[in-house]
Amino acid sequence: MQLRAICFDFGDTLADEATEEKDEQGVTQRAALLPGAAELITTLRRRGYPLALVADGYAATYTNVLGRQYGLLDAFRTLAISELVGVEKPHARMFTTALDALGIAAADYGATMMVGNYLARDVYGANALGMISVWIDWAPRRPKVPAQPLEVPQYTIRLPLELLDVIAVIEGDRLP
Repeated sequence: MQLRAICFDFGDTLADEATEEKDEQGVTQRAALLPGAAELITTLRRRGYPLALVADGYAATYTNVLGRQYGLLDAFRTLAISELVGVEKPHARMFTTALDALGIAAADYGATMMVGNYLARDVYGANALGMISVWIDWAPRRPKVPAQPLEVPQYTIRLPLELLDVIAVIEGDRLP
């Protein structure tokens, strides 16, 4: 199977939440990326994957960190940010907003992927729509045990660059 799109969360998926420097309104001004996150996004973009950011928070956070700080924001073809969408994950609209913007029909959701750190939001939301769910078990800030079946990820990685191996398995380049 060829993946049609890859969606990413932000905090503790691409950026280390513990390093976020926020202003008085709670907008992140700067943050450190997880090891390998910039290389992963650059590699996926170079390979031609449509990327989407599906994240809860303030839109300015992503402009500040992914745009101004790291120059990676333009790698994402679309952004579904809770401040702009009007709901938070795991609400289906967060995911469908991104997939609709990428021109992906509901019948093709099974060929899309969501990568995130939060079982109850990222994994649950992806699984509920039939997307491929990838949980990045990197930080200690969120529960690590699924509370219900829809929170069970299809794949688990510890570092961003491990996603390349998952993609290779899904696309048949490697045996599981």
